[in-house]
Amino acid sequence: MNKLITLITVFFLLVVSCKKDDNSQVPLVSVNLSFNLNNPEFINLQIDNGWTYVSGGSRGILLYRISANNYKAFDRHCPYNPSSSCGLVSVDVTNLVGIDDCCGSRFLLSSGQVTQGPATRPLKEYKTSYDGSTLSVFN
Repeated sequence: MNKLITLITVFFLLVVSCKKDDNSQVPLVSVNLSFNLNNPEFINLQIDNGWTYVSGGSRGILLYRISANNYKAFDRHCPYNPSSSCGLVSVDVTNLVGIDDCCGSRFLLSSGQVTQGPATRPLKEYKTSYDGSTLSVFN
């Protein structure tokens, strides 16, 4: 009888410890967007380290230019405590770092990597493709 109780307890602990935390990730949202970067609204993306916000993703998307043919697209939804309604990443005055004013986390815009916590996960990145005039953002 004691072995059965021990076995049930071990099984229960394994199930509980392996349970996925659905609130630990930025929500998966379908993204399939295109932007004509020759339009005046995207003038900031004509220079390296230029950026702009666009609608889409979970809480908006941050478009960032690394170089003439290299663009990044990050969800603005902070990966730290993503179930919180307050986490939103914004570009700081250097144009190199994104900051979530809610938790204080900082992220490199060239890679999305965390430079200061409490966040431990990078920004959610979407794929990009650039053909010389149209920037496509998708997952």
